[in-house]
Amino acid sequence: MGEIIKAEHLSFTYPGIDDVPGAVVFEDMNLTIEEGSLVAILGSNGCGTSTLAKHFNSILLPCGGKVWVCGMDTADEDRLIAIRRNVGMVFQNPDNQIVANVVEEDVAFGPENLGIASPEIRRRVDQALAQVGMSKYALHAPHLLSGGQKQRIAIAGVIAMMPKCIVLDEPTAMLDPRGRREVMETIIRLNREKGITVVLITHHMDEAAQCQRVVVMHRGSVAADGRPQEVFAQVQLLHEIGLAAPETVELCYELNKLGFALPLDRLDEKECAQALYNAVKA
Repeated sequence: MGEIIKAEHLSFTYPGIDDVPGAVVFEDMNLTIEEGSLVAILGSNGCGTSTLAKHFNSILLPCGGKVWVCGMDTADEDRLIAIRRNVGMVFQNPDNQIVANVVEEDVAFGPENLGIASPEIRRRVDQALAQVGMSKYALHAPHLLSGGQKQRIAIAGVIAMMPKCIVLDEPTAMLDPRGRREVMETIIRLNREKGITVVLITHHMDEAAQCQRVVVMHRGSVAADGRPQEVFAQVQLLHEIGLAAPETVELCYELNKLGFALPLDRLDEKECAQALYNAVKA
């Protein structure tokens, strides 16, 4: 698979106010996202995950280094529309992204702004709602929907613009467990069935464990990067930077302190239970 996003020697500092110096976020950040992948980016508060996400479609521009999207320099103003067509953003609060009083009109908002012809907009709206499982709510008022349903409508609005990549910045932070499950099922299905590249910024380890790749950030740089089983097995590193592994891994980690020799790559509850059974039986 080819690269769809590449941050190369990225540096970024939020400007200071009056005599207060600016806040340095990145000094030499390097990261590549492959096309068609499902990647989770983790980090404690203030580590730069949201700032990085905003660089992926030119909401923020580098102070130094480069960010490339489909080979396009995000700092090139002439390519701004093309970049944002290729990388769609979904944010934490779905209420802040809903702009219309009817679901299908909200989903149509993005394509309309791109100047898409009406028949094509109709096709895209219907298709996008079907892909997130919200077709029967097309004529509903968004404010009457649950949090999870609203977030799925926000995702549909991005899908209707037909991006190659969707970046979701804490999309489940304000949702209950059911809403979180609905959103995760939606983005995993979009990745697997439609081949859409998904970058998920999250603080939920169980969500990250469902991705193909996990990137852990700390103080503006990459602290760990690999398959979920590989990254979450580094429990001590995660603890040192203020994060926790999934509950199954944490359980095995604590039992190992008591003399067990359990594997730390069992992310699935059934696999963890089997490992515990085998250890006790032995």
